[in-house]
Amino acid sequence: MARRLYYCDHHEIPLPPGHRFPLRKYRMVRQRLAESGFELQQAPLADVATITLAHDPDYVRDFLEGTLPAAVMRRIGFPWSEGLKLRTLASVGGTLGATADALATGWGGNLAGGTHHAFRAEGSGFCVFNDIAIAILWLRDRGLVSRAAVLDLDVHQGDGTAHLFENDDSVLTISVHGRHNFPFRKQHSRLDVDLADGTGDEEYLAVVKKVLERLLEFAPEIIFYQSGVDALATDRLGRLSLTPAGLAARDLLVMQTVQGLGVPFVVTLGGGYSEPIELTADAHAITFLTARTILEPDVTGFSASAPSRPPNIDPLRPPS
Repeated sequence: MARRLYYCDHHEIPLPPGHRFPLRKYRMVRQRLAESGFELQQAPLADVATITLAHDPDYVRDFLEGTLPAAVMRRIGFPWSEGLKLRTLASVGGTLGATADALATGWGGNLAGGTHHAFRAEGSGFCVFNDIAIAILWLRDRGLVSRAAVLDLDVHQGDGTAHLFENDDSVLTISVHGRHNFPFRKQHSRLDVDLADGTGDEEYLAVVKKVLERLLEFAPEIIFYQSGVDALATDRLGRLSLTPAGLAARDLLVMQTVQGLGVPFVVTLGGGYSEPIELTADAHAITFLTARTILEPDVTGFSASAPSRPPNIDPLRPPS
């Protein structure tokens, strides 16, 4: 049976000419993975009540109704549109679906998400709602998981995620990011590693090995991977100097560590702004191909060490 991944690029966002968000990469990644034998499924729309587990209800309502102040939308970085609303709901829905898949089969993936700059009552940096935070709180709300880890290897600090869980000892937030890159006002993850401009493969991989040791010490019951590929030297917003081989080695290190832990694992996309855009799409696709190669589950073996998904649980609806 083919591994299922969720996508939301069928919801178009009308952007002005010259906008720097690489909208085309999402469809390109999906096409690459479809050719590699994955089952690609349209992400369902997340339920509003589930989103408000992590976000202020007024903020959620105002975004969905298109009534957020212009200054707030500028901070998010997108003009409001019906397409943006649907795509945002589907991006969260994809991570929730991937989380349910991870509980059931070992790992799940969303070809979107990783929107780690979203805070409780505001968005930022192309992020409206924080899909990973929502998924963790959804799991906790249903008593499915008590200890979760977020491994954020996007070159931009996961400031929204860090802030949302800053006082929560049951969530390990790890962020490896550029010291002089956005966001310029950093928050406090449980473990932050800030890297100098121009950091290359050898130093970067040594850091990843160290933070994975911390992950092992924490012994989470589920891991969320924000797998941004903007650490590439070709990335116009990245400021680091990884080669494609170095980035692929990063993913291999992560997947091998997760395999050793034997806990559910959720992969979200995160950032990538290389030119040409094909370099970004290739790097994102390699992340999911590596996950399949290393983690494709022996269902019987995995179920023995991981929580099984309870019957009749719908991740896109609030509890009754």
